[in-house]
Amino acid sequence: MTDPERIPSGYRLIRSIGRGNTSQVYLATNQEGREVALKLPHPETVKVHESAERFGNEVRLTLKFRHPHIVQGFGGTPFGQQAFLAIQYFPLGALSEQLVLRQGRKLELPEALRILADIAGALAYLHKNGAVHQDVKTQNVYVNPQGRAALGDLGNTYFMAQGGKVSGSPYYMAPEIYHGENSSSASDVYSLAVMMYELLTGQRPFSGGSYEELMVAHLTRFPTPLSHLSPLVPRPVSRLVEQGIAKRPQDRPSADSLYRALLDALGEKPDDEEEEEAHTPATYQPGRHGTAPRGATPPGSPPATPSSEPTKSSRSWNPFKKKS
Repeated sequence: MTDPERIPSGYRLIRSIGRGNTSQVYLATNQEGREVALKLPHPETVKVHESAERFGNEVRLTLKFRHPHIVQGFGGTPFGQQAFLAIQYFPLGALSEQLVLRQGRKLELPEALRILADIAGALAYLHKNGAVHQDVKTQNVYVNPQGRAALGDLGNTYFMAQGGKVSGSPYYMAPEIYHGENSSSASDVYSLAVMMYELLTGQRPFSGGSYEELMVAHLTRFPTPLSHLSPLVPRPVSRLVEQGIAKRPQDRPSADSLYRALLDALGEKPDDEEEEEAHTPATYQPGRHGTAPRGATPPGSPPATPSSEPTKSSRSWNPFKKKS
């Protein structure tokens, strides 16, 4: 499994469930007997400044932000040999894994709208609190057995007021990121709109066998209108998706607009609790076992950290290589 000395006090490992760029992920139980996904950084992660900062950023922001559709953090230590992050466990894995198991069959429309509304709500919450996620994609979305979704992996997230290193995943990355410009809430909306197109049509709007081909596609091409491929999608949703993948950031709608349109399509209204929590993030204050108490007053924003995933500077990136 792993070095017993690196297992945080109060946690018991059950089995390995995944491997990421910066950490190994285990199914574990915590002090209360709850099943959690326990992230332990790779030995090389804590030795490399950029990787250690990214892992630490994920710990701090996961424990800071509280929203029903952001993966919940239960405890963590951001840096050092005892660094770890305990988060909500999703037995079905990432949405990307669930789509692979469907073998090309797209989600049913109500199911897709439900997942997308949850993620749009999470993204609207981050934007209202001045943060940019930077890596919205199916690999970072988790769906529980009841069909409700949560957005995870905050390692690349940063506060716009402070700035941070630009990051992204080529299939979902906005044109301005390919141009070398700063990311913003509009860049997140672009990534969300790409994912919306993917879930609602069963295919990505832009494709390519290399970084360069994907860059050309995102910068110069226009996909088949969503309404032509999936005519049952409510027109207001289709229109906002098409606006969301606009080449210019200023032409895109807000995440909140997408969220409300998706709720309208589901015949729902914004949840009062979600609306209230959208203005009250918790603060990372490690206590016993590194846990973060809920509802504390934010003292300030943590610094941004870079991504260890392929970004716009990558040239050897293989889009067909399976990533955990």
